[in-house]
Amino acid sequence: MELTKMHWIGIIAGLIVIGFSFLFTGSNFFMVIIGIGFIIVALPFVIEIIIEARRNSEKEEMFIEFARSLVESVKTGTPISKSIINMKNKPFGILSPNIQKLANQISMGIPLRIALQTFAKDVDNKTITRSLVLIGQAERAGGDIGEILESVAGAVSLSDRLNKERRAAISTLVVQGYIIFFIFIIIILIMQFKIIPLISGIADIGTINNAGVSSGLNLGGGTPIDAKTISGAFLYLILIQGFFSGLTIGKLSEGNIKSGIKHSFALMLMSFVIYAGANLIFG
Repeated sequence: MELTKMHWIGIIAGLIVIGFSFLFTGSNFFMVIIGIGFIIVALPFVIEIIIEARRNSEKEEMFIEFARSLVESVKTGTPISKSIINMKNKPFGILSPNIQKLANQISMGIPLRIALQTFAKDVDNKTITRSLVLIGQAERAGGDIGEILESVAGAVSLSDRLNKERRAAISTLVVQGYIIFFIFIIIILIMQFKIIPLISGIADIGTINNAGVSSGLNLGGGTPIDAKTISGAFLYLILIQGFFSGLTIGKLSEGNIKSGIKHSFALMLMSFVIYAGANLIFG
C-alpha cells in the first residue's frame, strides 16, 4: 500500500496526540488520549480499505455492463476491436477512462491482446483480469468470439451474484458476532469493577500479619499483584479479541481477510470507547 498525503497527515497527527498523552501519565486520561492517537493513525488506512472495496465492487458491476454491450455488438457482426472503439464514449462509470484508453490504443494500431493486458493492469482487479485474459486468448485463437464473450460476461455476473447472496446469507452471523463481542466486553467490565475489587483484599495464608490481610492479590506467596495491574490487562485482551473477531467476520461475510480489517477497526474502536468511558466513570 502506497502512503499518500492523507496517510502521512494521519500518522503525524496521531503521533502528536500520542506525544501529548505523556503529559497525563498516571491519570485516567492517559490511556484515553494515547488510544485516540492510535485511532487517528489507523483511520486513513481503514478508510482507504473501505473505499478500495467499494471501487472494486463498482468496477466489477461496470465490467459486466461493458461485457454485455460488447457481446451485443459482436453478435451483430462487428469485429471486437471495432466494437470497443464504438463504445468509447458510452458511460461505464468508474471504468470509462480505462475503456477510453483501451479504445485509443486499438485505434493507434496496438494489438488487442496487448491493449487488454494494459487495461487489466490499469483496472487492477482479479476478477476482471481473469476475464480479460480469456477474451485476449479467445480472440487470438479464433472461434466464435461472441459466444466466448457471452460466457465471460455470464461468469462474472454469476460470481457477483453469488457474492451478494453470500453476504446476505451471512449477515445474521455478522450481527451475532458483534452481539457476542459486546457481551464479552460487558463480562470483562463486570470482572474489572465488581469481581476484582471483591477479591483484591484476599491474601494468601502466608501474607496474614498483625495488621490483618494485605491489600494486594497474592497468587502464590510472592509479591502481591495490584488489582490495577490485572485490570489494565483487560484492555489489551478485548482489543486483541476485537482484532481477530473482525478478521473472522470479514472472512465469513466477504471471503477475504483484508475485508475484515474494517470490522476489526470497528470492534476495537467500540471496545476502546466503552472501556475508556467505563474507567472514567467508575474508575
